Amino acid sequence: MRWRPPQEKSSPYITGVGLQRLKAELSELWPARREVVAALSAAAAEGDRSENAEYIYRKKQLREMDRRIRYLQKRLDELKPVSGPPADCSRVYFGAWVKAEDEDGLIKNYQIVGADEIGEKPETISVDSPVARALLGRSVGDEVTVAVPDGDRCLNIIAIDYRHE
Repeated sequence: MRWRPPQEKSSPYITGVGLQRLKAELSELWPARREVVAALSAAAAEGDRSENAEYIYRKKQLREMDRRIRYLQKRLDELKPVSGPPADCSRVYFGAWVKAEDEDGLIKNYQIVGADEIGEKPETISVDSPVARALLGRSVGDEVTVAVPDGDRCLNIIAIDYRHE
């Protein structure tokens, strides 16, 4: 096993909706964990644990749930919810919906959210991502260059919106 340096901490910002989702996930994990513990106990009572597939599966499921619960408990203490639009809505900041056109004329919509919220919707990008970092602080009409794995990509900002869900 190779040693790897620890990953950079992601930014602590999160939208109000994202914070509520994480709290709801944590509160749903506890009752589900009780069910898994009960099933694990029943599987353990069946005898030989080394060949008991149900026991092995439940043990793994419990380990994954405990890992997620620990992560959420720690992370919820660190998070700083951002509510409402910024004072200057003409620039890109956290929570903004940005419409940008690339050099091929393809128009993409991005919402800049916290690292814990990405993946919930296809247009969400982390505030720590290269695209978001390039867009932050810019305004409509600005052209930004983003370093992506395929090479540099130019984006022209068409619109900025701070709508709330």
